[in-house]
Parts: sequence; C-alpha cells; structure tokens
Amino acid sequence: MEPERGRTGALLQKGRKRRRAPGKHVGAAEARRARSEPEERRPGAKKARLSTFLLAENYEVTHGQLCELLKYAVLGKSSVPKPSWCQLFHQNQLNNVVVFVLQGMSQLHFYKFYLEFGFLRKAFRHKFRLPPPSSDFLADIIGLQKKQTTGDPSKMMQGSLPSASSEVTINLQNDPIIQKYGSKKVGLTRCLLTKEEMKTFHFPLQDFPDCENFVPTKCNGSITESSPLFGLDCEMCLTSKGRELTRISLVAEGGCCVMDELVKPDNRILDYLTSFSGITKKILNPVTTRLKDVQRQLKALLPPDAVLVGHSLDFDLRALKMIHPYVIDTSLLYVREQGRRFKLKFLAKAILGKDIQCPDRLGHDATEDARTTLELARYFLKYGPKKIAELNLEALASHQELQASVQEQRNTAEVVQQPNTSVLECLDSVGQKLLFLTREADASELSSSRNCQTVKCLSNKEVLEQARMEIPLFPFSIVQFSFEPFSPSLTEEMDKRMRIKWTEMSTVYAGPFSKNCNLRALKRLFKSFGSVQSMTLVLETHQPHLCIQYEVLEAAQLAIESLHGVLVDGTCIKVQRPVTELTLDCDTLVKELEQDSENRGTIYLSGVSETFKEHLLQQSNLFFGLEAVILPKDLKSGKHKKYCFLKFKTFGSAHRALSILTGKDWKLKGRHALTSRHLHAWLRALPPESRRPLGLRVIPPASEQQALQTLKVDHPKIAAWRWGRKIGNLSHSLCPGTLCLILLPGTESTHGSHCGLGLMGIKGEEESTTLNMCS
Repeated sequence: MEPERGRTGALLQKGRKRRRAPGKHVGAAEARRARSEPEERRPGAKKARLSTFLLAENYEVTHGQLCELLKYAVLGKSSVPKPSWCQLFHQNQLNNVVVFVLQGMSQLHFYKFYLEFGFLRKAFRHKFRLPPPSSDFLADIIGLQKKQTTGDPSKMMQGSLPSASSEVTINLQNDPIIQKYGSKKVGLTRCLLTKEEMKTFHFPLQDFPDCENFVPTKCNGSITESSPLFGLDCEMCLTSKGRELTRISLVAEGGCCVMDELVKPDNRILDYLTSFSGITKKILNPVTTRLKDVQRQLKALLPPDAVLVGHSLDFDLRALKMIHPYVIDTSLLYVREQGRRFKLKFLAKAILGKDIQCPDRLGHDATEDARTTLELARYFLKYGPKKIAELNLEALASHQELQASVQEQRNTAEVVQQPNTSVLECLDSVGQKLLFLTREADASELSSSRNCQTVKCLSNKEVLEQARMEIPLFPFSIVQFSFEPFSPSLTEEMDKRMRIKWTEMSTVYAGPFSKNCNLRALKRLFKSFGSVQSMTLVLETHQPHLCIQYEVLEAAQLAIESLHGVLVDGTCIKVQRPVTELTLDCDTLVKELEQDSENRGTIYLSGVSETFKEHLLQQSNLFFGLEAVILPKDLKSGKHKKYCFLKFKTFGSAHRALSILTGKDWKLKGRHALTSRHLHAWLRALPPESRRPLGLRVIPPASEQQALQTLKVDHPKIAAWRWGRKIGNLSHSLCPGTLCLILLPGTESTHGSHCGLGLMGIKGEEESTTLNMCS
C-alpha cells in the first residue's frame, strides 16, 4: 500500500500545478471570488442566502430535489429551473459549493448521538429529512445517469408468483396476512373493513363530530359475495382551509372508467401539489364543477350494495366529504409488519407486474391508480392469502429503492438527452470541474466520470487532510467520509429505543393530589399546555397522581416549568418525567435542543384559537421578523390544533414576541421551541407496537456494549464525537458565500431502511424575511 500512497501524492502535486495555470476553471473561480470581496465589504451589499423555511412535501427532500438545488447553485435561473422545495436568493453571489457526505449514517444516528453532533446542529439552521438511500446515492444527487448493468435487479419485482421450485423457505405462519386472514381463500365480505377498523383508521363515519357536514352515499343494501366493486382515487391541492379535492376518478369492474371529473375548490389555492396531482392552474382555471356537484353525481352512480376500493381510502373520502359504509382499503388488505403500509406503486409492481406513477409523467394518474386498487382487490380474492404470503412482500419491499432507480434508468434511456441534465454537465458548460474526495474502498460511479477530479484516500483522516488543501481550489466539491454502520438487528433495536425515549421525554407525572380533587379541572389545567395523547389517573400511590403523555415535547416541558413546586388545593405538587435509563440525560438534551440553530428563532404557543390565528395573520406586522406560522392539523378531523409554532428571523425577535404573547393581553402559554418539523414527521410514524410501558428497563445488547468498549475510530458514536467537530471546523473555514451541505444518506438492510438527514447553510448568509404559512 505504501507505493500507492506515494503515487497518489505525486498525482496530486501535478494536478495542483495544472489547476493553477491561467485560463483553467480554478483561475476563473478565484477571479470571481476576488471580484466579490470588495462588494462583500461594502455596506448593504447583496449576499447569497437561503429561505429559512423549507417547502418540502412531508418535510422530506428527495434526491432529485437535492439535484435541482445543486444545478441551480451552479448555473442560476437563466439556465435551469429554480428548486421546488427551497429558495436560493442571489445565486450569482455564491462562490463555492461543498457537499459533505457521511456514508453509513442516518437521521437515527443524528438524534441518537444528538449531543455529540453539537457543532454541526448549532452551525446549520436548515435541516431536512432524506428518503432511504438508493443503490448509488451520489449519482442520484448530482443527476448522473447510471450505467447499464449486466444483471436485471428488477427481476426480483416480477408480478408472477414464486414457482413451486423456489428454494426460498418462508415461514408463512409468521406472515401478517396469514395471521389476519388465515391461509384459505376468503370472500369479499371478509375483506371489508369493520366499523371498528374504520374508526381506528380515521374513516369518516356517521355521528362523528368532525363529519357533521359530510354527505352519506345512501348505500345501505345487503353486501354479498357478488356485490359490485368500484375503484376510487382522488387528487387534492392545498388551500387556505387545508387539502381540498381537485380530481376524482371512479372505475367499475372490468376497468371501465365511469367518472373522471376535475373539481374547483371552494377556497383559495395555496399549492396545486402538481408533482403528485398533475393539476396546474392552467388545467383548473376553466373548470366550473364544484364538490357538491361531484357528491350528487357519485350518489347517483353507486348502487345500494356498492363496495368502494382504494389505497388509503380514508383520505379520498375525507376529500369528498362523504361517508360510505362498505370499503376495501388495499393499504390495509395487504397487511404489513408493525402497522406499516406498502405503497400502491410497490404493490402494483410486486403483485400485478405493472408500473404506475412513472417519474416521466407529471403527477399521478387518478384513473390508473383507481383501476390498480381494483385489480389488487380482485387478485387477493382470486388467489387468497397463502399465495400472497408466498410472495414474501416484506423482503421485496427492501429492494424498492433499487427497483425505482432501475425503472428511472429505463425511462430516461428512451428520452433524448437534454443539455445540463447533471451537475457535472452544468459545471462543464461553464468550464469548471468537480472535486470528489473519498476513501479508495468507497469510490462510486462518480469517480470514473468525465469532468470529475477524483482523489482516492486510504482513510477518513486522509480525506479530511486533502479536503483542507483541495476545496479552496474548486468551485464545487464533494467530500465523502465512510463510517462503520451498526448491525441491522442492533439498528432496529436502537430505532425502537430512540423513539421510546422521545415518548418518555414527552410524558410527565404530576402529584400528589387530594383524594377529593376536581379531576375535570386538573385535566383542563394540563391540557392547557398542549395536545394530550393520554391522561391516566395513578392510584398505586398513597395519594392520587396523574400520568400525562403529550403530543409534543414542548408541552411536557412547559407543564414541568409552570407547575413543578406549585400549590394545588393546598398541596405542593411535583411535575416530573419518568426516570429511566433513557431519560437520565433529558435535562441536558432539552437545553441543547433549545440551542439548536433551527429552534433558536422559533416559539411554541398553546391555547391558540381560530380568532387568534386570523388576528395573527392580519396583524403579522406587529411582530418584527415573523417569517412563518406553522399550524399543525389533526389527522382525523383535518382541523387545526390548539397549538402552533411561530418562526422568526432572529432569536431576539422570537424572544420579544414570546414575552408579548404570554403576557396578560394575549393570555397564551408558550416557550422557545425544542423540536423541528422534520422531527415531528418522523416521530408521528412511530408504530404503537414499538412503544414500551413507561419505566420498563431496556438492556443495551451486548454487541453495542462491546462496540463502545473497543472505542473504534469509525464507530458511529465515536465518529459523532470526533468527526462532527472536525467537519464543522472545516466548514467554518470555508470562504464567505459558500453553499455547504452535510448529508447523512440513510441506511438500508434486510431489516428495513432508515431515512437520511440533510443540514444546509451558506457561509455568512442573511436570513429571509418572507412570511410563510404551513399546516
């Protein structure tokens, strides 16, 4: 290995001299930086900056959307479209782009080792979730087309059932489909959701308080095995009142589309959600059909014993504001482990062997999706649970990302290549080159690409040393570090424990209370701090106590700060979290969360009413620096919750607003925020099965204890300690006007996938002051 190291060093020296020669891309970049320096020093000079509010759907930024930003950073709006999920102002003032990739790490690692990642989380205000990694993460984020491989990974996803000669042995009795339906074929009525299931999964039902204005379909006939099935799919947009219907498709058995209508919402449209719905302003402008017209038409079309089939059908019925008693939901019919659900696109490929929702189309085809759900229901009825279980869908799902990349490759191969489709081509068009620093063992397809200067190193330490020297010489750099991942089983256990920890941190015990206490008044008092998941009266103690589990961490912390040590009915009560090994460091963690750069300018308010929200929007200029009002919604009713988050430009503006809003004039309860939007989205996905009884001891697996004892240099926890600060220091040394991204791509294993996380910022940026609304 020693001769190889010497040869690499010699090549670097030659490359360095070559890059400094007049007329090369580095000279142009240096000249641009030199021209920009006097302007940076002038008062009021424009600087490149990012909007503080990311507009990503579900708070997740796809690899393609990351590529949008990187291409825009290189060329600007005159050559490529603006990124759809964030705003980059004064792109022409950018001097460099640097992307740090921490292979082997995910969002789980970031929050598991949150305290260890202190430098990075404080330095970067913009954070977002990434989907699980694909087969070549780097190729995806720079838009590099993948080379055709000799094998065809998509063969794993064929629609035909496994042959009898298959050597794979599957324990069918453990399959959730067998556990629910048994192994014999089932009839149509067995596939219908029961009323209890509809209640559990938030379907609109008669006499529900949030369904008062919903219209029943009047289908109340007797259901038999020959009752007609109708596939239903709806598309929605985002309006000032939430999500509203823009298109409905109804497909009868045999595949005939009996209804396909565009619908104009009653309220002002904020976002057409075109990437999902395919609906644009131009398409919807001439439409005169309203929701009530569709409701009337649907009631006339459906026979008394009609069964509606759809995928996550509760959302479609809520968009229609209609109640229907007989439904088959394919996301629940094809049962998955731990309450998770398969995507319709995946089931269509794995079960039917067909591709839907292809990336080359604008949005989803509602008729195609409706027809697909109908075919999936018929397939289930025809073949029965046993043959579905033999497909081993859970194993196939672990290859979903791989299949998506293969399908994207096939689609793009048929399309005529457009100029500047990748970051490399964008750089080439302006006479510049990309620097790629990586360990020799981790080189990707990118390293063999034209217009890419690749430096292969023997260790992460060498990657860091080369980055210090090489980054200033290139306008665009990708620096990849690689870390040893946890084993799949250990990662799964760590994921459960991490989520349980957040649940316990959001739980408080309060008491003691008098045996004659006013329980209703106490419940009202604790609910005033935020939405409550559960409230239990504890009678195991001499005097009663309450156990309150809040929806968000801020509410629990506010209850502790407001009521601990306070006299209630003449008794001094304690309000505290459960003490377990997972909450021992929660006080330190809460302080660090408060100092997180993303939370510093955000405040949490509880007790907000609709009147307050309207007044706030009308009088937003009363609060200097207010940028965004975040109004969480109840997933069941679609109504706004009684708490919100206000995002400000600076900590000072947020602190002043908090003092005013919690004063005697507004009478709200509040504090500085502790959690970000992408974290809320992650924690909401927690399946109930992964929760544990409060206080139950969790013993770390022996393999983790051994790993921590050995203190390996590249162990994720040690990596967070050592490399978080090293990479942070390196990013801090970058020149002003550098767009810097820290990407934890996520992890993939046979036990499942874990989402990634991105951190982003521009050195010396000034924050945006645009007011945004988000539900």
